[in-house]
Amino acid sequence: MHPPSSDPQARHLILLGGGHSHALAVRMLAMRPLPGVRVTLVSEVSAAPYSGMLPGHISGVYSWEEMHIDLRRLCAAAGVTFIHAAVEGLDPAARTVFLTGRPPLSYDVLSINTGGTPRLESVPGAAEFAIPAKPVPQLLEGWNRIRTAAQERPVRVVVVGGGAGGVELALCMKRQLGERADLTLVHRGETLMDSHPARVRAILTAVLQERNIRVITSVGVTEVKADQVLLSGTANPALDSDFVIWVTSVSPAPWLAPGGLAVDSDGAVKVSACLQSISHTEVFAVGDAAALPERLPHSGVYAVRMARPLVDNLRRFFSGTALRPYHPQRSFLSLIGTADGQAVASRRPWALRSAWLWRIKDRIDRRFMRQFEDLPEMKVPRPRPAPAGSLREQAALRCRGCAAKIGPRTLTATLERLQKDFPDVVTGTDLGGIEVCLEAPDDAAVFSIPPGHRLVQTVDYLPALMDDPFVFGQVAALHSFSDVFAMGAEPHSCLATALVPFGGAALSGELLYQLLAGVLTVLRESGARLLGGHTAEGFPMALTLVCNGLAPPGRLLAKGGLRPGDGLILTKPLGIGMLYAAAMRRLAQAGWLDAAERSMLRSNLAASRILRDHGASGCTDVTGFGLAGHLKEMLRASGGGAMVRLDALPLLDGALEASRHGIRSSLHGSNAAGLALSAESTPFAEHAHFPLLFDPQTSGGLLAGVAAAQMESCLAAMHAAGYPEAAIIGQITAGPPHGPVLTFS
Repeated sequence: MHPPSSDPQARHLILLGGGHSHALAVRMLAMRPLPGVRVTLVSEVSAAPYSGMLPGHISGVYSWEEMHIDLRRLCAAAGVTFIHAAVEGLDPAARTVFLTGRPPLSYDVLSINTGGTPRLESVPGAAEFAIPAKPVPQLLEGWNRIRTAAQERPVRVVVVGGGAGGVELALCMKRQLGERADLTLVHRGETLMDSHPARVRAILTAVLQERNIRVITSVGVTEVKADQVLLSGTANPALDSDFVIWVTSVSPAPWLAPGGLAVDSDGAVKVSACLQSISHTEVFAVGDAAALPERLPHSGVYAVRMARPLVDNLRRFFSGTALRPYHPQRSFLSLIGTADGQAVASRRPWALRSAWLWRIKDRIDRRFMRQFEDLPEMKVPRPRPAPAGSLREQAALRCRGCAAKIGPRTLTATLERLQKDFPDVVTGTDLGGIEVCLEAPDDAAVFSIPPGHRLVQTVDYLPALMDDPFVFGQVAALHSFSDVFAMGAEPHSCLATALVPFGGAALSGELLYQLLAGVLTVLRESGARLLGGHTAEGFPMALTLVCNGLAPPGRLLAKGGLRPGDGLILTKPLGIGMLYAAAMRRLAQAGWLDAAERSMLRSNLAASRILRDHGASGCTDVTGFGLAGHLKEMLRASGGGAMVRLDALPLLDGALEASRHGIRSSLHGSNAAGLALSAESTPFAEHAHFPLLFDPQTSGGLLAGVAAAQMESCLAAMHAAGYPEAAIIGQITAGPPHGPVLTFS
């Protein structure tokens, strides 16, 4: 969580898409934040590809990391909330964005930079068999398949589209595949790259011939099959192919047009010269999503240059001052790599090919990406006198104690929204004897325990680990219910206390809704209900959950009960604490945090049921005290010892690298101090996995003892149920009376 600014946040700006313009905009906002505005970046990818380096990556010059902008790290540096989600639709009248797999988001101002994709639907078979050049992750996945196939046999690759992008991709692919690929470039026009000077076309046509890349022009693709491309306008209408790369002109996201915004014939948002929608003044658009009065060619150069005027106009819009028009440059230097250490420079009517031009292009691209590595410190505006009646004055005079509740009007509106969206979770009175819930609020929740069952109850408090309130709500609910699952109980219900930052009523209500919607999503999937709770204003955002479960007495699991000879099984990988400690230092890669988030969002309920079915002798969840701490609690209760195989510990991506760099959670030292190593165990302290024993886990896995005869079938069931990293990590031993409780191998 980033710290609060001096101004309470009252309005919400959503940046939709992580394209070049928005990436630069976020960096600019880090240097000079928008006062009183909560900024959220929504992106389908957590690492955004830089188009200028894509061909170089294909040819092997740049690594994947070098050509991607880490949006998680960038947003953390700028105090911007990052939401990793795909967009499904937009309702500009309601100022709402619809996202896949999560509740809609409300905004006050919206900026769209979602890029575009080639049109595949107009050609039969293209959507099924062709690999589009955009989105880039799809292209790179297809490129990996091509490279893998080329290692086993010669491949036939057809590139459709003879613009600069198609030509450069064809040259780069040929550079990597060499004689293992028969490569053909197909273009509808009479000449390749018809928007470039004749001299550029002549140079690159000659380079294609040098590389033995076949070029077919003045033809259209009529159909794409699994092993053929059918052409029109040629004596040879069928072209054999193993892979087809589609590099034609792009169109904006298909969900833009039905939303109600004014769009052009291609589906791009019609904007004024100020980058503002002509139909909805609170909406802005840039890059391929925007249709300016003066039509511009699709180019990353324009997207980069739009960032500054976009931020300037957003700042002006929020302050109520006149917007300024964006004046695109009439021409610019185009540098096209030839995948041989050279580049072709194009600026009408001049053209040249040389090695020093490649060095210039490489320097420009690396300098562009460097600004997302050397991130500025976020500047918090100096406090200034609060005008009477302003939100800042209200924040300064905000009462505490019970007066810190969220106001009744905001709370009522939020609960009504939750009841509408989650009617099966927060309303109704027919759930195992529940008599009072949110539908008919009273001073307390009342429910009956079914005969023959025990109530399993636990409470947990979590300050926000991430800025995304919905994901945090999910993680907090799964983490809190994990104690119930570890006891072998079935989830029944919970009470929630939600803490959200003080701000404008609408924004506070939106944050509360997103937070509780995350909780309710987990409850819905597990069959539990929300009975009620409490709200308060404060920082950081936090959740306290009182979780209830039910189980017959004979089915309960406990920490004690481990038996010598039992195998130890761990259901989730370790490393959450180290990875988020690395994130606080801006050293964690986006992919590491993506994997950590997926792990935290994996419920322990199914694992609990599998362990019960396989006769687990003892169970606990691995959370704040780390694996070693929680295992010691089990051993103390069981009166035995354990041998842990360090090499068998499952680890999250990046955890080992963070550990080797000395990154530790703030709780690590206290956890490690609780383990007294024997002389025979001390050498294992040098093992690379050893520090992970003390790493605190948020929404970590279950740790259980299972009889040796059941271990393999239990592990197989775990893998089949969606716990791919579940592993047997050791064995329970008798433990001599005065010997070490915990040993390693």
